[in-house]
Amino acid sequence: MIFFLLLILAGETVQGQTDTAMYRQLAIQVQRKYAPDKRDIYMNLTMRGDSIRLESSDATVLQEFEKLRPKTSRTSYLPVLLPSPALNGRIYGVANVSVANNRSNTQHGAELMTQMLLGTPVQVLKRQGGFYLVRTPDQYLAWVDGGGLTLMNEEEFKVWKQAAKIVFIQDYGHAFSQADEHSARVSDIVNGNILRLTGVENGFYKVAFPDQRIAYIRQADARPYADWVSRSNPDAKAILSTAYTLMGVPYLWGGTSVKGVDCSGFTKTAYFLNGIIIPRDASQQALVGEAVDVMEKDTISIRKCLKNLQAGDLLFFSAARRRGVKEGRITHTAIYIGNGEFIQSAGMVKVSSLVETASNYDGGQTVTLVGARRILTAIGQPQITRIDQHPWY
Repeated sequence: MIFFLLLILAGETVQGQTDTAMYRQLAIQVQRKYAPDKRDIYMNLTMRGDSIRLESSDATVLQEFEKLRPKTSRTSYLPVLLPSPALNGRIYGVANVSVANNRSNTQHGAELMTQMLLGTPVQVLKRQGGFYLVRTPDQYLAWVDGGGLTLMNEEEFKVWKQAAKIVFIQDYGHAFSQADEHSARVSDIVNGNILRLTGVENGFYKVAFPDQRIAYIRQADARPYADWVSRSNPDAKAILSTAYTLMGVPYLWGGTSVKGVDCSGFTKTAYFLNGIIIPRDASQQALVGEAVDVMEKDTISIRKCLKNLQAGDLLFFSAARRRGVKEGRITHTAIYIGNGEFIQSAGMVKVSSLVETASNYDGGQTVTLVGARRILTAIGQPQITRIDQHPWY
């Protein structure tokens, strides 16, 4: 009898292991087809004993997995469409510190994926430990520490959106505890930070942070939000003027502020501070806007660059070119200035040239140039959005 029971238990163990392997394989199959980019779609399969749980930010992922999974399996299955019900409706949030760090997973030492400026509205998808998975206005998914975010329900988020606000427009500064720049500091502030306006006192705006901290910011250092977002579409001069204010700012992987920028964080910030939201990463930015012809038989043509490029265009580079790979991944981006020059974040923000005879010629980047896109003539097209046209702002 004991031997018989052991055989049954062994059989159940083997069946459980078989189900686990099968479900993992199905998850990989679905992820490859329907959620290949973790920056856009979240998918996570967890298994405990004879139960599995599949979470995703996309309903299609759950539907396709349901179609494939065997209905005869004894393993229980729970699909969860995010935002998580455990958030109890607090599925909105606003960045609560001058520059919040968004990471690849729920650890402070995890890869810095992107950053969001104070006042950035987000969709909150789930909580894990002290971190929240959020989607930023450029549709980018990453984890932010709870201290960098104020959670809101739908009504609270609506109140935040409709409230009068101000935008800090200097490179860097501080919010003070009183209407006096010699008073105690409440927080540092960077260009593009958005705060709720509650009053005016002695040449200072009285403001409220998303977490209700009260502070004061010099009126000369800020601008009414309504005026800031209602500006006309920027031209190349405006984009480059902003880009130049970041000259010398150090390269920071994942950075999107005056404190540090990576290549695409630099281009994104130059556009954002002029009221335009574009995709976060270089490989994503390379898919929007209007293509500009800069190639000749799969090789960079300086002649075409000088002829066809316009100031404000984005240039795209692939490090794989150095290895002779023609269809490599986009790894770098920059903003074209004119006359063969471009401004980029590489080590620091600096001006370089595509022209070999120029004193600031960057041969290392030039040989990897693979394309260019015109953004300024495509504002209003998908993923090139005015801030005042974005539903979260």
